[in-house]
Amino acid sequence: MAPKRIYLSEKDLPTHWYNIVADMPNPPAPPLHPATKQPLTPDDLAPLFPMALIEQEASTERWIEIPSEVREIYRIWRPSPLIRADRLEKALDTPAKIYFKYEGVSPAGSHKPNTSIPQAYYNKKEGVRRLSTETGAGQWGSALAFACSMFGLECTVYMVKVSYQQKPYRRSLMETWGATVYASPSDKTEAGRRLLEQDPDSTGSLGMAISEAVEDAAKHADTRYALGSVLNHVLLHQTVIGLEAKKQMEIAGRYPDVVIASCGGGSNFAGIAFPFLQDKLTGKEPNVRLVAVEPEACPTLTRGRYAYDFGDTAGLTPLLQMYTLGHNFVPPGIHAGGLRYHGDSALVSQLYHEGYIEAKAVHQRPVFEAATLFARTEGILPAPESAHAIRVAVDEALEAREAGEERTILFCLSGHGHFDLSAYDHYLSGELQDVAYPQELIDQSLEALPKV
Repeated sequence: MAPKRIYLSEKDLPTHWYNIVADMPNPPAPPLHPATKQPLTPDDLAPLFPMALIEQEASTERWIEIPSEVREIYRIWRPSPLIRADRLEKALDTPAKIYFKYEGVSPAGSHKPNTSIPQAYYNKKEGVRRLSTETGAGQWGSALAFACSMFGLECTVYMVKVSYQQKPYRRSLMETWGATVYASPSDKTEAGRRLLEQDPDSTGSLGMAISEAVEDAAKHADTRYALGSVLNHVLLHQTVIGLEAKKQMEIAGRYPDVVIASCGGGSNFAGIAFPFLQDKLTGKEPNVRLVAVEPEACPTLTRGRYAYDFGDTAGLTPLLQMYTLGHNFVPPGIHAGGLRYHGDSALVSQLYHEGYIEAKAVHQRPVFEAATLFARTEGILPAPESAHAIRVAVDEALEAREAGEERTILFCLSGHGHFDLSAYDHYLSGELQDVAYPQELIDQSLEALPKV
């Protein structure tokens, strides 16, 4: 009998992160200064990030060593298991073989500590006292709060207001780890107060919360900013997922035909996909497909524009060339809070633009249908964000059944849904609605793109 779970030992924990930039056919477009529109310099980023992370952001080295102090904390939950979803296969009556990499075993319950730990480490090493950040569903805020507790740093989190209200126990978790959490937009920053003047009932957005967190860091000399997705160094840290998964798939004796992950800012998708994409780019496995899945309510890759845009609402962050719905975009309050960002990673965006990866957008009711089927067959309650990948994995398995072909499917189950039960309540009671964002509102938001 084939093993249900494939584990690696601690000695198999990756010693280096993989940097996709080294194998990209075209160099990434440079980030631009928000005021001058000129390429950023390390000095421009110094008020926000420690120099080690700034160097990683611009690095073209293929392999970057993971510090021993970071690997020591990774050992709390890594390597994470690779699991064969054989009961799901049986329920779908499919010849496809479905595997998932389970990141919900981390202390924060998601993949996010893979980058929060090194970010806290590098900041601590440079004498930083406090980190500020934003969070949508609360997974990133929880991960940074956990990391700061590991390194004795203070942590301030600006949490998108709709998620602050929908997910109170995420806030409790952050506060248990010692973080201070504000509902964003808040009255704690100039950006927040300005947004509240415009709309006192604003439900918030990640762009708004980023504006507050960046302002907080820029105005306090002992504080730096930490970002949970989008930036190159964040995606770099997440590649431990795919590096482990490649070893585990070798043990399983299979190579995936398709690798699937949900995609908001891009860190979870990049984490599992980039090590396999290396095989595609170098010609080792030219036919492997990489699929990023996003919500129809925030269809960045599938309906956004490839252009330079701010990463935040107030226009404080560097300009990145990415797929964007416009930095003024305010998404509907869907339950997949971690996928409500207006833009995507510049690296993911470029690779999609050049045709190396695919993207699909799905509605939330089919997502929860797949999540419920997964919970009832595999026993794990997935986070709404992660369930987007399950939806497309199920669709791929059904396509394999219709075609009568065997297909090896790998997806990243990026986190558990234990803090998302209100979303499941809405689904099970029939109250959950599908939301397709109107094209005219996307067009209106895109009109405000900066002129570069």
